[in-house]
Amino acid sequence: MTQSNKTISPLRQRMIDDMTLRKLSPKTQLAYIRAIKNFTRFLERSPDTATAENLRRFQLHLVSNGTSSTTINTTITGLKFFFEVTLARNDALAKMSHVYEPRKLPVVLSVEEVARLLQASTNVKHRAALSVAYGAGLRASEVIHLKVSDIEADRRVIRVEQGKGKKDRYAMLSASLLELLRTWWRVGRSLGKMLPGGWLFPGQNPVNPLSTRQLNRACKLAAEAAELDKRVSMRTLRHSFATHLLEQKVDIRVIQVLLGHKKLENTARYSHVATRTLREVKSPLEYLTLPPA
Repeated sequence: MTQSNKTISPLRQRMIDDMTLRKLSPKTQLAYIRAIKNFTRFLERSPDTATAENLRRFQLHLVSNGTSSTTINTTITGLKFFFEVTLARNDALAKMSHVYEPRKLPVVLSVEEVARLLQASTNVKHRAALSVAYGAGLRASEVIHLKVSDIEADRRVIRVEQGKGKKDRYAMLSASLLELLRTWWRVGRSLGKMLPGGWLFPGQNPVNPLSTRQLNRACKLAAEAAELDKRVSMRTLRHSFATHLLEQKVDIRVIQVLLGHKKLENTARYSHVATRTLREVKSPLEYLTLPPA
């Protein structure tokens, strides 16, 4: 946390200590603190004095103001941590409940659209990073935190350290992706960007990695240059990776491992957007013999 101890109340400090003990990520800690701050602003007094009815009215307030289901659920999770862990008041959220979030189909590019996007990226570092996201199915945060030593050329794998869920895994490394990474390494080395044991995709200051914001911007610029009429992000490349593998009839359990999904149901949703697979299924209407109209 960036605030000095002088400006942090004992109650907030205790919550921060509880989150630190459980090794929650900085991003999660900020989200939880934000939830408590918003609730305190609504309550207009210290949050530890709140009743279950106060919490119920706060959720009603969020819904009435048009707050998204995702934000409401994140807020409830933060409040749950505060009341159940920090205050040991397990009954406080008895009148609150998580909101159902409709599952939307992910945006997926065709193979031809991915090729256009990558070709439209004229910066060799950005093209290599975008190619890793699509060619290995990595998240943006996983791409930027790769080090040169994570590319195991002999074994044709990419080592992903502490991905989502703080788990290590291996991702696939195709021959064409390896060649592109070698091209970028030679260019980066000639520019003095590739430090010994350093980042595979360094930022402007090679001591730091490329930021997710910079990578997402590079992706959007490439999509615009390729004149794609879809809303494209780094996540789109990962979705496309999984969908294209499914269309190639790769076992869904293998795709689950490559993506680093904990639950198979998270991988199974790509079956809904695998259009090539759908086209290969013959409609029962085709088996009927009908008189001409």
